[in-house]
Amino acid sequence: MTQTDEFGEDLADFVRRVGELRSARALPPGEQRGVLDAALFELQHAAETLWPRYERLAARAPGGTSADRRERQLLRTLFQRLPLPVALVDRDTVVRRMNFAATGLTAVRAGYATGRPLTGLLISGDRAPFRSQVAATARGEGGRSLSVRLQQRPHEPVRATLVALPVPGEPQPTVLVVLQPGVDGAAQPAGPGAGAAVGRRLPPPDLAEATQRAGMLDLVDTMAATLLGRAPGDADGVLRAAAGVLHGRFADWVIADTAGARPLRRAVVLGPPDAAARPLVAAVAEQDPAACPLVAEVARGGSASFQVRPEDTRAFGEDASGAAVLVRAEVSSLLCLPLLRDDKGVLGVLTLFRTGARRAFSMAEGQAADVMSRHVALAMRRPA
Repeated sequence: MTQTDEFGEDLADFVRRVGELRSARALPPGEQRGVLDAALFELQHAAETLWPRYERLAARAPGGTSADRRERQLLRTLFQRLPLPVALVDRDTVVRRMNFAATGLTAVRAGYATGRPLTGLLISGDRAPFRSQVAATARGEGGRSLSVRLQQRPHEPVRATLVALPVPGEPQPTVLVVLQPGVDGAAQPAGPGAGAAVGRRLPPPDLAEATQRAGMLDLVDTMAATLLGRAPGDADGVLRAAAGVLHGRFADWVIADTAGARPLRRAVVLGPPDAAARPLVAAVAEQDPAACPLVAEVARGGSASFQVRPEDTRAFGEDASGAAVLVRAEVSSLLCLPLLRDDKGVLGVLTLFRTGARRAFSMAEGQAADVMSRHVALAMRRPA
């Protein structure tokens, strides 16, 4: 393990411990003395250990010669232009990079897939085996291959070959995934026309998947009709109408913030209709969007965020009492989508929550929401 990896793990442990200390503020006053001592100890650890190590690592950052930079550029181009679908993932199957052939096979843009688990593109029955094999490869147990099926093409097997690949500068072990469509490990008919000569019985259609796709198409159609029916020049009205389409049917919570020349402003908050949720709905409506790290990051970078079981419980900020909104709302998955201008600026941010036992957002639903967010931004930009 390199010094950078060790520092990253120590820093991650430090962040987790600080999170535990923050959650301890709910303890009775008589029990907070020990928490205060622990907090002082963590501050001392950060000042005397973590910061000097960071300065040493920053001082050793490699510059590289022009020949090295050209070599890296050549390797990047080779990776992108490789005719085989290839992706780089970490031990948790989170996509680091994906080449053009892989985006064509999966029908998912590389920018959207990066930072999200590759298992989200697979049918549910293949996710656990794929995750286990990737973890084993990352641990150094050797390369392997298995047959998986994509959500977009559930009846066509894809052979996934996994190889551990050490990449300089990556904090975690990286696994190279090569996807070969139409290869399931069985013997293939040889000779021209042999495939056509062998009658292949197609499996029965997956009714649950067909129903989900029809529901997504119907939702996108309803959103388009709603947006076209709004008067041009009424950006806030467009945002409220779009939130109404998504609320309940697609997401338990719909939160819209506007940006632009003014700072972020909370425009729409739609939560669960029951009376028990009303105090939390009011608290979220009173939040400053700039104090929500997730919203601020999406507004600043213009890239969507898709999270299942969010690890950072403070990502959507806190209510007036200091409790995490994601914890109080029992959020199981979320989508945070930028509403983009033509010049790549951000008109606003649309955040969707699913809570409790409701099924988490799928990658296909995330793509549909991404399409609808672009339609909403187009409607908001229509001049009066």
